[in-house]
Amino acid sequence: MKTYEMQFRYLDRDEGTVESTIKVDASNLPGAVEFVKGLDRKQRFDMNKNGLEIMAKSVGTATVGADG
Repeated sequence: MKTYEMQFRYLDRDEGTVESTIKVDASNLPGAVEFVKGLDRKQRFDMNKNGLEIMAKSVGTATVGADG
């Protein structure tokens, strides 16, 4: 598995630019779904209207030890 650092950014009507950064250990990038689930109805509308910017970069690999 790889470790990804993902940054999400969108323009909110009340708060301006909203950013969130998470690290995900995965073989793919499922973090976008979890980020969007955490938004309320107005935030999702703003995200859909203004766009959601997602940046992901690999920051390493997760290793599994021989013990388990």
